[in-house]
Amino acid sequence: MQEALIVNQMEGDQDRRISETINLERTRLRNFIRKRVPDQRDVEDILQDVFYELIEALRLMQPIEYVGAWLFRVARNRITDLFRKRTSEALSDPIAVAENGDALLLEDLLPSAEAGPEAAYAQTVLLEELDAALNELPAEQRDVFVAHELDGYSFKEIAAQTGNSVNTLLSRKHYAVLHLRRRLQAIYDEFTKR
Repeated sequence: MQEALIVNQMEGDQDRRISETINLERTRLRNFIRKRVPDQRDVEDILQDVFYELIEALRLMQPIEYVGAWLFRVARNRITDLFRKRTSEALSDPIAVAENGDALLLEDLLPSAEAGPEAAYAQTVLLEELDAALNELPAEQRDVFVAHELDGYSFKEIAAQTGNSVNTLLSRKHYAVLHLRRRLQAIYDEFTKR
């Protein structure tokens, strides 16, 4: 009987610590995510995922030395996961229209994985390099590029969500495009030599 009381008291203390941590970190964490993710629904989803992971880790008695830093690291990971998911989904979105009127997909412009192991390798390398190049960008540039090019948001929509001017967003995207061109030129050159 006394063991049950001790367990209940420990759970109550744990619940109180979790609530205090969430109340203390919620606003800072939401602002951190909001600066990097243009869609408010995604911001809230990521915030909930981060707090769910916190609760799960604490319930499983995983040691977390600096909870604040841990929360921000988990948030960064969830944001990266979101952009990776969107990048892979964007492969199936039309990016241009062919001369005959058919929609062109990014996967149509990449070497087909069914064309053999070399083509599958080329496709994998290109996508990994694109992902790495996107991750090298400063968060503001990456977020604008992803929101506009991959998610299909207009600059006006992004400006409304982020509070930045359209000119600022255009400038950030311009620098992102320049970086991506420089970064991916070597890969392009390597594959066109073959």
